[in-house]
Amino acid sequence: MEIKDMDVIALTRELGKKIQQEDSYLKYQIAKQHADEDEELQKLIGVFDAKRTELSEMSSKPEEERSKDEVERISREMRRAYGEIMSNQSMINYNEAKDEYDIIMNRISAIIQKSFEGEDPQTADYSASCTGSCATCGGCG
Repeated sequence: MEIKDMDVIALTRELGKKIQQEDSYLKYQIAKQHADEDEELQKLIGVFDAKRTELSEMSSKPEEERSKDEVERISREMRRAYGEIMSNQSMINYNEAKDEYDIIMNRISAIIQKSFEGEDPQTADYSASCTGSCATCGGCG
């Protein structure tokens, strides 16, 4: 490896340190810890996971062994648990902090990726059409 390559690696490590000092990173880590320590939230997640497993097991049975009413009951209970999870204040705080953090991380990733593709690092950033949600993304570029 050339010395020049090592400079890029060293700068990347410095960037990693700066990321970990970023307000959005710190808020995200605190919110994640609070969510992990929230016993009520963890219980709700356990209920949701159990219902999801139960539904999966029911769905994998042959059709003649499945009870439509039972599948609907489990689905209803799973949706209720999900709703309770998403209305839990620790989860709300976690999602808000994660959204803020993801915006920064997506910008950093876009700048690095576009720099690798030859764009000017000073102007490389999100695409104008980027919503910040990878779920609806057709790809950066």
